Amino acid sequence: MSHPLYRRLFDDAALFPPGNAPMGEAVPAHREYRSGWRADHVGPFLVADGRVAELRAVLAREEAAPGPLAVAVTVPGGPDGIGSAVESVLADPALRLVGVEAAAAPGAVGAVAGQLTRHLPPGASGFVEVSREGDVHADLDALSGTGHSAKFRTGGLTPGAHPDEAELAAFTAAAVSRALPFKCTAGLHHAVRNTTAEGFEQHGFLNLLVATAAALDGAGTDDLAGILSDRDGAALVDAAARLTPGQAEAVRARFLSFGTCSVVEPLEDLVVLGALVPEARPH
Repeated sequence: MSHPLYRRLFDDAALFPPGNAPMGEAVPAHREYRSGWRADHVGPFLVADGRVAELRAVLAREEAAPGPLAVAVTVPGGPDGIGSAVESVLADPALRLVGVEAAAAPGAVGAVAGQLTRHLPPGASGFVEVSREGDVHADLDALSGTGHSAKFRTGGLTPGAHPDEAELAAFTAAAVSRALPFKCTAGLHHAVRNTTAEGFEQHGFLNLLVATAAALDGAGTDDLAGILSDRDGAALVDAAARLTPGQAEAVRARFLSFGTCSVVEPLEDLVVLGALVPEARPH
C-alpha cells in the first residue's frame, strides 16, 4: 500500500527539460511506471500542447495498449490556446484528458481561468501558472473561487528560475491561507533541499510537503522558509512520518503534485531515506 503523503505526487514530465526524453521512450516508460511498484505514486503523463500530435502518432503504433493514456496538457501560450489544446486531446480515444495547465501573464489569471472553465470537460482539472514576475498575492486572489488550482514554478535551467526559500514560503502560505490547491513545476528533483553541480539551490519536495503541513498548522513564513532550507533528510522524514493520516490528506489537498522529468530519481530518494518500501505488485 502506498503512503498517502506520496500517492500520485509525481507527475511524469519526462518530455520536458532537463530530461527531454524522446516521445518514443517516454510513453513506454510511463506505461511501465503505471504497472510496477511505482504505480500508486505516479500521476498523469504531461505533454505540451504543441506535441499532442506527436504523442497521438506514437500511441497509434502501440500494438497492445492497456487503455487510454491519462494526460495533462500544458499550454504555455496563455488562454487563447486552451480550447484547441483540449480539442486535440479529446479527438483521440487513446487519450484521456485529466488536466490542463495554462500559463498566465501577470494580471491575466482571470482570463486564463475563464477559458479553462469554458473548455474543460467534466473530470478534468484546471491549473493556472501564476507568474513570479507579477503580484502573486493578487493573482491568487483572482484564482480563488474559480474552481481551478494554482501552479508555481520552482526551478529551471538558470539560477533565476529557482525561487529562494522566502519566495516559496510566501507562495505556500498564500495558497494555504486561501484554501487554494496548487502544484509545482520544475526544480523539485530530489526529496531534500540541495545544491546542484551547477550551483543551483534546489528545493526538496519533502521540504515542501512538511512546510505545507506547517502552514496548515498556522506557521508563519519565516518558519516555512526555515523548513524549506532544511537539508537534514532524516529530520524531514521523521516530521513527515509524524503526520496523522488526516494531516497527510490535508497536506495533499493543498500540495497536489509536481512535474518531474524523472519519476525514478525522487522515488529512489524516498526509498534511500526509508520513507518508502517498494512493494511488488501482483500479476
